[in-house]
Amino acid sequence: MLSAAIGLFVLALIAAFLGFGGIAGTAASLAKIAFFVFLVLAVLSFFFGRRPVA
Repeated sequence: MLSAAIGLFVLALIAAFLGFGGIAGTAASLAKIAFFVFLVLAVLSFFFGRRPVA
């Protein structure tokens, strides 16, 4: 999930550099959503991750 967010962020930077504002904005918003989903899943896995069997 984090790699998807980073990939979309890089795509947004390249599109913004080349002048494609609409594509850059869309990719940036998708990267933001993917990053926040990653953060929520990471926090949940820290709290509810594997528990010791013994």
